[in-house]
This record gives sequence, C-alpha cells and structure tokens, in this order.
Amino acid sequence: MRRQAKEKKMMIATDAHFQGDIPAIYEQFLVPILFEGYASDLAARIANCHPERVLEVAAGSGVLTRAMAARLAPEVQIVATDLNQAMLDIAAKKGVGRQVEWKQADALELPFESTSFDVVACQFGVMFFPDKQRGYSQILRVLKPKGTFLFNTWASLAENEIARTVSEAIVTAFPDDPTRFLERTPHGYCERETIETDLRHAGFRKVTIDTIDMAAHAPSPRDVAIAFCRGTPLKMEIAARAADDEKAVRAVAAALEQRFGSGRIHGNLRAHVVVAEVR
Repeated sequence: MRRQAKEKKMMIATDAHFQGDIPAIYEQFLVPILFEGYASDLAARIANCHPERVLEVAAGSGVLTRAMAARLAPEVQIVATDLNQAMLDIAAKKGVGRQVEWKQADALELPFESTSFDVVACQFGVMFFPDKQRGYSQILRVLKPKGTFLFNTWASLAENEIARTVSEAIVTAFPDDPTRFLERTPHGYCERETIETDLRHAGFRKVTIDTIDMAAHAPSPRDVAIAFCRGTPLKMEIAARAADDEKAVRAVAAALEQRFGSGRIHGNLRAHVVVAEVR
C-alpha cells in the first residue's frame, strides 16, 4: 500500500507539468469549455472577503487572475504564481488590464514571508499537489490571522459527463496500456470528507464546501478532443503509447459525437468550492 501511495504521488507530480505547446492549447481550447464560469464564481467569493493582498497559486494561464482583476478594487495587490513558467508566460501575454505580479513558484515551497496575504486562491490546482498536507501548510503559513483560502476542485468523473466520456474513450483507445490521468488527478481529489480532513489537519479552523453545477459548452466534439488530448498532461501519456496523437483525438471526438451529437456540445460540470478560514 505504501509503495502504491508513493507511486501515485510521483505520477501526480509528473501530471503537474504543463510544457511545450500544452499551455497555449489549454488556454485556447480548454479554458472556455471548463473554467470561465467557475473562475467568475470564485472571484466573486474572493471579492466578498475584501482583501488587500491576494496570492494565487497554480494560476495556470490566468483565467482566475483575469476574473479577480476585473472584480477586485484597483488598489488590491494580486500576486499570481504557478509551477510552470510557460503557463505564466501565456497568462502575462494575454494580460489582465492591471498590475499583477507574476512569479514562478511551487505551492509546496512558497517563497513568501509568513502572514503576508489576506486571501490565497487556487482555481482547480490543489488536485495537482503531490503532497496536499504540505501545500495546505504552506498556504496557512502565508495567510494573515483571519485570512481565507478559497479553491475549487472537480467532483468525480461520474458527475462530469464530458470528462468521463473523454476518459472512457482514451481507455478504449489503448486497452493494453490504458491511461487514467483524468481519473487519477483532475478528478482524483473529489471526496468532500477527505478535503475537509486534510485542511483541518493542516491547521485550518473552519471549512465550508459548496458543490456547484455549471454547464460546459464547446463548438464541436473535435474541439473538446483537442482540448483534453493536446492541452493537458494527458498529451504526454498518449505520446508514450502512440507516435501520433491523432488516433486518440479521433477516438475521443467519435465518443463525444456519439454521446452529444456532431454539432455544438452542451454538458454538465460539477465541482466543489471550498472556503477554509484561519480563525
């Protein structure tokens, strides 16, 4: 069991690397399909905390950063970090319309002084922490007394029909060596009780979790297939199994078309929105 847990941690650590052309495809295809609605929701919750200084971890290509920049008062300082400099480059190039400090940083080793932020936020990033307790402890350390940590994480694959369809199609495409990236990491941290327990063990005193349903929209099955197969670390797992990823893209697009039709896709999304307070 210990060996399996160690191997899973190693795989999750690898899953967190968004390299090459993945960040650009992620921003172009995946962000509009999955993330914009939840970013708007999280930014509104952050604004209700009336912070003076906000740290974002695992900022990715900046979808939450942009939502916060639009929602928060101009004098609020925003520091946006990510493990992958390539993601931050995409975010900075797209811009947010105001001053933001972009900084490459590992959420498990935050390079900031203790008690230096009113709010720490994370948009669908905690699932990629190979050590959740360490990440949460670092976030608690940099929060001020009465500070707040807000984040969201996907519910299970069974509750997210587009991602479930993609995962099933990929497993079918490589039956002798199936990849379970989506099940393992993006949708692998979905148990509300586990999330609350981890946060309390890290030292957070009050934890509330809302489960929020939204709708996903995409122009076509192929757009969704490209988003997942080329715009996430799933790309590396496909590359380890096939010289050309077109087979996987076609298989996923065909499965999506069978379930949703050949035109514009509409599917359900479900995620947990977590608010953890220091006090």
